[in-house]
Amino acid sequence: MADDRDETAWIVIPLYNEEQVIGGVVTELLEQFAHVVCVDDGSRDGSAAAAAAAGARVVRHPHNLGQGAALQTGIEFARSQPGCEYIVTFDADGQHRIDDAQAMLARARGENLAIVFGSRFLDDRTQPGFLKTVVLKTAVAITNLSTGLKLTDAHNGLRVLRRDAAQSLALKQDRMAHATEIVVQLGRSGLPWAEHPVHVIYTEYSKAKGQSLLNSVNILVDLVIN
Repeated sequence: MADDRDETAWIVIPLYNEEQVIGGVVTELLEQFAHVVCVDDGSRDGSAAAAAAAGARVVRHPHNLGQGAALQTGIEFARSQPGCEYIVTFDADGQHRIDDAQAMLARARGENLAIVFGSRFLDDRTQPGFLKTVVLKTAVAITNLSTGLKLTDAHNGLRVLRRDAAQSLALKQDRMAHATEIVVQLGRSGLPWAEHPVHVIYTEYSKAKGQSLLNSVNILVDLVIN
């Protein structure tokens, strides 16, 4: 493991039934980052054990509370750790790239940004498919209207939060609507922010789980309900 790993950024991963892939995700992250915490949100498989075996710290919810609750738990855990300056939220299913996380951190540090949102729509590397693109762009339009921010991708799980931005979060929405809630709370903080282009990789694994379009539809449903 590299000696020059990032010591001041904590990677927070909400984890639910990702036993097949989480070990590889954690292993690759730990090559670049010294601190990875997985919040096992009541998984019914061996996700927690796989994450721990790969070297992550694991915090467990005894029951499934939803991704928003898992993120809040992980963020609270990370920001309580000595030396934590930045928190990176990262998905468990292998769709995010470590290079993008590093580039976003470098931008936050170099430009004195408190928040960097990952966006799959700032370039053409990501190919979500027509239906998912329509749903996500509809969701971001609704989110922008309700938050006053002008984002191109409000529901991307890859984010960088400086410690002060993380301290402004108190998420109450447990399901997919938590992504809009994050934008609302961060926007109200008045802290400096930017979007950064990222490449989201829709793997055969994630497609097989049906996450791609279903999660997008869930986002719209939760936005309407909430």
